This record gives sequence, structure tokens and C-alpha cells, in this order.
Amino acid sequence: MMTTMMKNKATNYFFRYSRFFHSDQRFNLNYKNSLLLSGIPSCSKTPGIRDWTPNSPFLGSIRGCRNALNASALDHFRVGGGFQFRRFTSLSSEVQRNPSFSRLNSDDIDFFRSILGEKNVVQDEDRLLDANTDWMRKYRGSSKLLLQPRSTEEVSQILKYCNSRYLPVVPQGGNTGLVGGSVPVFDELSLQVIINLGLLNDIISFDKVSGILVCEAGGILENLSSFLDNLGFIMPLDLGAKGSCQIGGNVSTNAGGLRLVRYGSLHGSVLGLEVVLADGSVLDMLGTLRKDNTGYDLKHLFIGSEGTLGIITKISILTPPKLPATNVAFLGCKDYSSCQKLLVDAKRKLGEILSAFEFLDNMSMDLVLNHLEGIRNPLPPMHNFYVLIETTGNDESYDKEKLEAFLLSSMEGGLISDGVLAQDINQISSFWQIREGIPEALMKAGAVYKYDLSLPVEKMYDLVEVMRTRLGKR
Repeated sequence: MMTTMMKNKATNYFFRYSRFFHSDQRFNLNYKNSLLLSGIPSCSKTPGIRDWTPNSPFLGSIRGCRNALNASALDHFRVGGGFQFRRFTSLSSEVQRNPSFSRLNSDDIDFFRSILGEKNVVQDEDRLLDANTDWMRKYRGSSKLLLQPRSTEEVSQILKYCNSRYLPVVPQGGNTGLVGGSVPVFDELSLQVIINLGLLNDIISFDKVSGILVCEAGGILENLSSFLDNLGFIMPLDLGAKGSCQIGGNVSTNAGGLRLVRYGSLHGSVLGLEVVLADGSVLDMLGTLRKDNTGYDLKHLFIGSEGTLGIITKISILTPPKLPATNVAFLGCKDYSSCQKLLVDAKRKLGEILSAFEFLDNMSMDLVLNHLEGIRNPLPPMHNFYVLIETTGNDESYDKEKLEAFLLSSMEGGLISDGVLAQDINQISSFWQIREGIPEALMKAGAVYKYDLSLPVEKMYDLVEVMRTRLGKR
């Protein structure tokens, strides 16, 4: 996984994404996490948007629009008439809104109170401010209503009603996303209703034989991890935001996390889902079989769909057993090529015990050291790159011996300039704090633009260098 800081001189700009759809479709214009109210969206050709397929159905066209941003798309401004424009190179593009959306009224509020109760229909300004603001404090919506359903049935009733009234909704989990996907941006008319799933947090069942956990979507990742830890299991993903993020949001965004090297993506771990569609109908795919050839495997459409196809309410997920032996090494490397070769060697020589391989550059390390308290560099002076390697297994002495042999051969081969092996749980924690603290340090350093990019390993740092060069010219 790559973590790096890209200096941006244009920190005073307020940057937002937008979508561009045919005007005869009825759905929310929120940047990432909109829920379709009717029909399948398709892109309409707009000047300044590149590398996409116009009028292409399904989610691919949405991603094509979103990912068409480029390094020069920093100029954002507002004009009259309730529209917003964003400049791409020398051209502008207009956010097209559907006039058929309805405005919230007192009858709507009364209906929601009748099914949710008074306290779960939130209109308090302070609580709405939190729900309307993303974790990075870059995006702020203006929704006047936050709903907190307690069951799948309540989610179904809400969506059925909103669909009939043409009220746009935004599903929200722990609101820990870094790109504004869970807040209702571009909503100057305050049309959107936020549906937060935090009260759907029950653990339904756990099978100790198969390791299959069935839970509701609002379960906090850290709470689920604590529950499993007592039973000798772990969640197949780990995130820095585990204390706040919800498993439903993790699945909706197909979060990778810090255990991706060992356990893969959620497409391989999630066995089943329960989803409420935009019209309120419930799609029950909550299977617990690792192999099921009876029909289409529809759950994969919803993993990573980010709320555009429906709201995930329940999840069945395969959890691996907790292994007793954990070792962590923190290493310094001279260049990115050495990091790549180290990864290849780690996969070959550490094999089944390799559980994490994270790298960061010296600018990221400098950022953490300067903006977070209690963090120190384990390998002074500064190195160009740092790599964190974690192994987990059953035999403490065997795993440690295997890791030490790998580190020695890597040092002799010139791939490592320096390194240290954690001696206890406190050192393990301190090494991980460096990696996990980068998002917080970025926020303290100033304005941040974040992207979830997937690139071949050999091209990852090329992107960083190109972006630093381009931004340095502005």
C-alpha cells in the first residue's frame, strides 16, 4: 500500500466533484454515495470531461465521470441560478439537477416520526452539522433531516416513501470516508435526507466452526474485532478508522485496509448481503456458504457500489482465526525500486506468514513527526523510503527466525539500508502508529486532496513524482 504526501500549493481552493446525468432520470446528485430513485443513470457528454464512455449504462459510467479529474482541475466557483461550476483546464461543466425532486415538508417529518419515533428523526442543528460534514472537513452538505432506522424493515419503509415522494437520500455509515462520499454535497436547496445506519449494530450469529459472522451493517469495525478476539478470530480487514467506521460502509466502499496482502479484498471475504433497494424492496442474499453455484452472485454488484444501487443492512463475512505470533519490522530503503524488490522477496521468502507490507516516503515520515505528538523515527536519520512488514503465524520462534533471516539477506543484498525488529507489543503499536497516523497528520498540515487510486506496483511512485512536478509548477 502506498502512502505519500503530495505538496499542493493551491491549498486555498475548495474542490468538489460532481456528476453529469441525463435530465430525465430521477436520482440524487451527491458526489459518491447517491441512491438511485428511478432508472439507471448514464453520462451525458460535457465539455472538459475526458476518458469516459458517454451514455454507457451501469456503474461503470458513473466511475468514468468521477475518475475523469486531472491535476489542473482545481478551480471551483459558483454562479447565479443555483448551479455550481468546476473548471477543467480551460473549460467549465455544469451540474445538471432534476427539477422533479420534492422538498421536505411537515407531512414527511410526521411520517418518519410515525415509524422511527421522535428521537430517531433528527433536526438538531449541531447533530446535523456533524452528519453534513465529512471526516476531512472538506465537504459540507445542507441536509435538514437525519434519520436513524433500527431495522431493515424501517429502512425499507423509509426508501419506499422517499421513492414515492421523489425525496433524494444519502446512506451514511461512520462518515469516516476521505473523499466526501457520505455527505450530501451540491444540495443548496436542502433536499436530501441522510439515513445513518448506526443503530443497526446487532451481531446476529457467529459460527465457531466455519468462522462465519453475520451482523448488521451499522456494527463498528473495532467492536466486531473485539467480539471476535474473545473467540479467537479476527476481522479480515483492519483500518485506521476502525473505532468509528461501520462494516456496512466498509463493504459499500470495498475497503482494502491493512490486511489486504494476507486476506485479500472484501469480494473474497463477504459471503452474503441483505440489501434494501431504492423502491423499498428487500433483496435477501444473506448466504453463509463459501461455494454457491445456484444462480448469479449478485452480492458483488453491491460490494464497492457506494450506495448507488441500494442500502446494505446485513452482512455475512468469513473471519480468519487469530494467530498467536505477531512480528513487525520497520525498515529504511534507499529508493522505490528497492521497496518493490523487497515486496517480491517478502512474498517468496515469508510466504504464508506475511500479513502486511506498507511503505511510505520521507515526506510522509516528516509529516507525521512534525504534526503528531509522541511519534519518533525508529531509524534516524531520515531515509528516502520506509517499509513496515508484519508477519502472523502459530510459532513465535519459527516466525521470528524466518523474518530475521529474510531481513539479513535483504540487508546483504542492498535492499535495506537499516532496520529494527519490534521487541514487544508497545513497539509494534508505535510502528503502526506511524503508518496509521498519516491521514491525521495530513489534516493538521493543511488542505488535503485525497484519491483512492489503483495502479500497478511498478507505476505507483511514478504518479507521485509526476504530480509533485505538476503541482510545483502552479
